[in-house]
Amino acid sequence: MAELELKILDGIQEVFGSAFSDCFFPAVTKLGNAGMIWIVLTLLLVIVPRTRRAGYMAAFSLALEAAVCNLILKPMVARIRPCDLAEGIQLLIGRPEDYSFPSGHTSAGFAVAAALLLSGSRLGIPTLVLAVMIAFSRLYLYVHFPTDVLAGALLGIAAALVVRSCKNVTERRKNRL
Repeated sequence: MAELELKILDGIQEVFGSAFSDCFFPAVTKLGNAGMIWIVLTLLLVIVPRTRRAGYMAAFSLALEAAVCNLILKPMVARIRPCDLAEGIQLLIGRPEDYSFPSGHTSAGFAVAAALLLSGSRLGIPTLVLAVMIAFSRLYLYVHFPTDVLAGALLGIAAALVVRSCKNVTERRKNRL
């Protein structure tokens, strides 16, 4: 499976590789470092009263995703990165120190985007576009396998769905009282 995924990464390089991409994708991926763009966005949403509910949903989704991704899955799977398997790859960013599976950049972005989409926020689509761009940057930069990114997207979406489900249960209990 790793051979097929490395071929996909090579294909991405062949199709999208350019001087522009070599500058653009490191900048895009940097937005997702340590989830900072998502943390800042979530805090801003929580601060503004009319976006507070969406902000809380995003915050809880992000926290759940981060715990499952970084504390459970990455250490459990312990998958090495594609840049460590492929010969002759010169990274355009610093080599990430943690494991490859799942992509934390991707899961964080999709957790927030899905939370905002599920809460009906107008920011849902723009955050989804940014999440997809960050996810793709991880492939372009050769630091994640396609299945790492796919798993990250699914994890982020699942986290938002779990949070929404818990929110719905809590609201039903309040309505009964």
